Amino acid sequence: MKTALNKIILSAATSVLIATTAFAGSPTKITVKGSDTLVVQAQKWAEIYMNQKSEVKIQVTGGGTGTGFAALQNQTTDLCNASRKIRAAEIAECIKAFGKRPTEYKVCLDGLSVYVAAENPLKELSMEQLLLIFTGKIKNWKELGGNDAPITVYSRENSSGTYEFFKENVLQGKDFAASAQTMPGTAAVLQAVAKDKNGIGYGGAAYGAGAKHLAIKKTDNSPAIDPTEENVVKGIYPIWRYLFVYVNPALDKGEIASYLTWIRGDEGQKVVKEVGYFPLPKHLRE
Repeated sequence: MKTALNKIILSAATSVLIATTAFAGSPTKITVKGSDTLVVQAQKWAEIYMNQKSEVKIQVTGGGTGTGFAALQNQTTDLCNASRKIRAAEIAECIKAFGKRPTEYKVCLDGLSVYVAAENPLKELSMEQLLLIFTGKIKNWKELGGNDAPITVYSRENSSGTYEFFKENVLQGKDFAASAQTMPGTAAVLQAVAKDKNGIGYGGAAYGAGAKHLAIKKTDNSPAIDPTEENVVKGIYPIWRYLFVYVNPALDKGEIASYLTWIRGDEGQKVVKEVGYFPLPKHLRE
């Protein structure tokens, strides 16, 4: 009887040990997909968080905001990075897929910047001039007081949230010029502009290396405003926006919830500033 009992106790203890070992050896994996504007920021967040919590593994990929929302709907990503707000049709697809509207988190602020090559003599443009340039109505820099040279327009692909935000808020819904050269990410836009003395493009505030940003005037008679943190936080800069993370509410618990809280907390927002975006005001971090 004692031998049988010992076997049962040993078996139970072994089962507990196996279960504990399996649990301890199985890291929590969080997948993040979406906005190319946010990809460098998201990778930095993930790197620092994983250094603090070795049991958590975070995989970050870009592909564009639209790609991220599709992955959220298909339940092939835990978190969707977005450089624009979710659309009604995308909400409907999420409700169809997992029964609820995704939870939206503002994670930082961005002054969407307009870039030209460093040697371009222009320092500022108005919102009206941007509309005319990017829709192809103004084709030569001399029309803006610049050199006598054709303007080369660089843009993002149409799956990009930045593309859609710029089209809606700067082009007033009008189409980009047919001659616009589509680039596969913000970094590619900036690299192209930096190498092209006649180029112009747009992108997040963190992507400025090699080119220069232009100050932007809301109207022709308004002062030209730089995309600084103060001007963006106050809403003075004309092309500012929030950047977002969306999540299926059913997944917003445990380590995913802890990670989202960390991103929006003091430590995560410190990283925002280091990367080149702008931290959320305190009242938006709850």
